[in-house]
Amino acid sequence: ISNHIEKHVGKIEFVFHEVISDQVHIDVHWVKPSSDRPYHTLITSGMSDKPMKVPQGAEDMAYAELCVLLPADWNINAESYALMEEVFSDENNYWPVRWLKKTARFPHEYDSWIGACHILPNGEGAEPFSENTKLGCMFICPSISLSPEFRQLKINDNKLINFYALYPIYKEEMNYKLNNGSDALLDKFEQFEVSDIININRVNTCVRKKFLG
Repeated sequence: ISNHIEKHVGKIEFVFHEVISDQVHIDVHWVKPSSDRPYHTLITSGMSDKPMKVPQGAEDMAYAELCVLLPADWNINAESYALMEEVFSDENNYWPVRWLKKTARFPHEYDSWIGACHILPNGEGAEPFSENTKLGCMFICPSISLSPEFRQLKINDNKLINFYALYPIYKEEMNYKLNNGSDALLDKFEQFEVSDIININRVNTCVRKKFLG
């Protein structure tokens, strides 16, 4: 996985190792912003150590890893563990990493699976992830910013790892997807130019305009 990341994304600057693990050991690989990719890229490894319980006929979807893309000005400091812990003690900085690890562990904890166009809300009410945003759900899809070659890694004839990106979305967008389907939501994203690079204040594509604007 590390070789795959460095081949298709960039040099791994740091690995956030998990100290205490349950079900699977999830590490997060950090690739710093560059001129080619002006955003932080955080990618898991460990989720694919075990297969997910996929439906019959979807065996090629049994293994997965996840990534999140953060804007270049996102507060990440990995010069030392002390500085990293200080920065990540602020949930406004840490929530994308928390959800990367939480989502990676989810299928193994609940004997289930996740794949393209699945949604995980933050609790039953899809509460905002933190104080600095109203986004409260994760929509899982392949990254549109990273190369298509990054999306899959074939280990052997029996193991194909699919890489997905986490797209934070609003509760209204989740409901729109549930009522109208994934393609309809993706059309909204295209219409409003929603990227997989997280923007905590981006437009809500499914809020109806109030009377007189």
